[in-house]
Order: sequence, then structure tokens, then C-alpha cells
Amino acid sequence: EEDSQILAFVDESLSDSDALSIEGAIRSIPNIRDVQFISREEAMENYKNTYGDSTVFENLDASVFRNRYVIRLNDITLMRDTAATVDAVNGVDDVSAPFSIAEGFIAVRNVVSVITAILIVILLVVSVFMMSNTIKLATFTRRDEIAVMKMVGASNSFIRTPFVVEGLILGLLGSGIAFLLQWAVYNFIAQKISVSIAASLIQVMPFSLLMTPLLIVFLAIGILVGAFGGAMAIRNYLKV
Repeated sequence: EEDSQILAFVDESLSDSDALSIEGAIRSIPNIRDVQFISREEAMENYKNTYGDSTVFENLDASVFRNRYVIRLNDITLMRDTAATVDAVNGVDDVSAPFSIAEGFIAVRNVVSVITAILIVILLVVSVFMMSNTIKLATFTRRDEIAVMKMVGASNSFIRTPFVVEGLILGLLGSGIAFLLQWAVYNFIAQKISVSIAASLIQVMPFSLLMTPLLIVFLAIGILVGAFGGAMAIRNYLKV
């Protein structure tokens, strides 16, 4: 998404200085993150580099190319509207934008986001259920002890605290193991992709770039699920 860009070709009748002068008008358009001016000469060099050391283009003249702006957007869902606004700028002759690719990417992203959200909710419910049942086994063997503590005046918080702490420890252990497993699986899949044909289409981010935020999320969810599961498991035994 961050690499998606549109090209704004400058009117050929404008000089280089006039072409540069419209950059401010383009930058002022909402949803534009970055603007880069590419001169005819730079466009020609980029074109030649695309074909390596071919001698076919040795006599190619820069005049056959047009000055242009490479524009990156903040939100590609607004690509059509932004492209239309750029095209209306005085001095811009034409705009080229990968509408079909962007719309296809947005559709896939939305589907993946919905499926991921559903899976997260299901896994959270299952995790709380499993955590609660695990702690229930511990509380069941100590139900008489809990009842006696209630009768002698122990507060609910005093009785509940050890089980909540147990839930926290189980949650942290579970999230730590899950994080290590995901690390291993991610690296395994990334290695398989790097040696396959898909490597030309898919660029896999190094896990080191994702490690810190993922670890924080894993630990936070582990703590919340563990504490909630522990509190839920003991609530029935506090009704004495």
C-alpha cells in the first residue's frame, strides 16, 4: 500500500522551470503523502536502466519523454478522487494510476481484515474458556478451603488474588510459547517463499521488524486473558 503511486505527466509545452513551479499546487492536494519531480533526463535514464546494458537506446533523446511527478498517497482508497484532483491542476496534462490494482488490493485487504477479526474473537473466547477451566480444576480441589476462609471473614479480593495471579502466570507462559512458535513458523514460511517463484511477487518483512510490537501484543493479551479467566473461574466459589 505504501508503494502505490500515481504519475502526473506535465504539459509538454511547459519549460522545466514552469514544470517545477506546479509542485506546490500538487502538494497542497489532500491525501498526498509525497511528491517527487522526475525530469525528462531522469525518466530516460530510468527507462534505460530497466533494460540493463542494451545498446538499442544509446541514441535515445530525452525529448521523447515528459516531465512528471511521482505521487504517493496516504489512503489508496481515495486514489480515483485524488487522481482526478491532480489531473485538474493547471499544467498537468495526464495522470496515470493503477486503479484496478489498488481496488483489488483494497478488496483483498478488507476480506483478510474481516476474517482475521473473526478468528481473533473466536480464539479469545476459546482462550478464556480454556484458562477458566484450567483454574477451575485448581479451585475445585480447594473449594472447602475457600468456603472456610469465607466463613471466617476473608474478603473476596483476598481469596481471589492468588487465582488471578495464577491466571496471569499461565497467560504469560502461554503467550510466550505462542510468540516463539509464531517466530519459528514465520521464519520457516519466509525461507520457503525466498527460494520459490513467489519471491518475485512477495516481499517478506524480516521478523526482527515485527518482533517488538508482536511481543507486546502477545504479552498484553496473555495478561488480560489470564487475569479475566482466573477471576471468572473462582466467582462461583465466592458465593458462600
